[in-house]
Amino acid sequence: MLSVIAAVFIVAYAAIALEHPLGINKSASALLGAGLLWTIYALSVGDASLVNHQLDESVASTAQIVFFLIGAMTIVEVIDAHNGFEVITSVIRTTKQTTLMWIIGFVTFFLSAILDNLTTTIVMISLIQKLIGSKSDRLLFASIIVIAANAGGAWTVIGDVTTTMLWIGGQITPVNIMKSVFLPSLLNLLIPLLIIGFSLKGKDIVPPPQGSVQALKVELFERNLMFYLGLGTLVAVPVFKALTHLAPFMGVLFGLGILWLVGEIVHRHKDEDVRRPLTLVHALTRIDMSSIVFFVGILMAVACLEHARVLELLAKWLGATVGRLDIIVILLGLLSAVIDNVPLVAATMGMYNLVQYPPDSFIWEFIAYCAGTGGSILIIGSAAGVAAMGLEKIEFFWYARRIAGPALVGYLAGAMVYIAQHAALH
Repeated sequence: MLSVIAAVFIVAYAAIALEHPLGINKSASALLGAGLLWTIYALSVGDASLVNHQLDESVASTAQIVFFLIGAMTIVEVIDAHNGFEVITSVIRTTKQTTLMWIIGFVTFFLSAILDNLTTTIVMISLIQKLIGSKSDRLLFASIIVIAANAGGAWTVIGDVTTTMLWIGGQITPVNIMKSVFLPSLLNLLIPLLIIGFSLKGKDIVPPPQGSVQALKVELFERNLMFYLGLGTLVAVPVFKALTHLAPFMGVLFGLGILWLVGEIVHRHKDEDVRRPLTLVHALTRIDMSSIVFFVGILMAVACLEHARVLELLAKWLGATVGRLDIIVILLGLLSAVIDNVPLVAATMGMYNLVQYPPDSFIWEFIAYCAGTGGSILIIGSAAGVAAMGLEKIEFFWYARRIAGPALVGYLAGAMVYIAQHAALH
């Protein structure tokens, strides 16, 4: 049964990777793969009650991510409709692509640590769409955003779902993870920035045609109000989670409700033709539902692998075969470029206990770095990558050919720095 499930996942994964050559939308492949995996698993287990219970758990965890994504994407669309990103674009004066890439990279890196890598990716890609007209150039910027968002999310307990899992599980503490993982994460970004930025040396920014970015005329007050309220809503999500201990998606939906109410009040006296494009109802029609459906399919497929214990067995096999913790964690990080890092980290948390490895031990901090940044090596290896893939229509093989090399070098360099840093301090 396990071999069949693994084979089906590999075929579905290959279909996703070969989306453009096959001419089959990746969302269809993800949904078909998830359906087949759960069908095979249910028939092989034969315990309907157990499988349905596991399915309910998987749906609940998937729904949290999907609701968060819908809320964040809608907020970004509302800001965009009000020309809100002009608040940022108006202060960027550089005409050189290399300089802009470094600015975008560092802004994404630190913003991701405050928000989270998924939300930051959505916001920053929306931003570069207002600054860069060339599709080929924008793909490079979107790729740097993915790397920077994952690197920035790895060194805080709220920046990435895996670090949040380790924090909630008691494996890491907020201050120590920041001190230990910041430098490796920064290097993880700097090396791809140097390599990719060098290829853009001397190139000027080609802005989008005026007609493609011209939005409705809105008052300055309305633009600033919706920009700061929308961005403030996203920034407040970690605070909401810390105060209420509710899941982050609840904070995003709560903020979306506030933004919706404010928008209704601000535009209530306008004519319907003027008001409609500025409303949350219209923003909901503009979000990329195909990407959201893909997200549902791939997360449900990976959840089946988790319940079937395929990932746990893989992790145990690595322990028996490799032996060394540092090599195992590096390999798990590389594996997260192919398979979602959440179940990988969950399986690792189940393999090692806090008695054997207390909080802030080498293994937990190194897992936070490797699982958080390893997903950047391939475009479908992280939530940020999947979101960018949908927003900018990034092809799997284009990313693998142009970005995987620099991302891998940055990942390994950061890993070596963490190992050396830990050895020096302990």
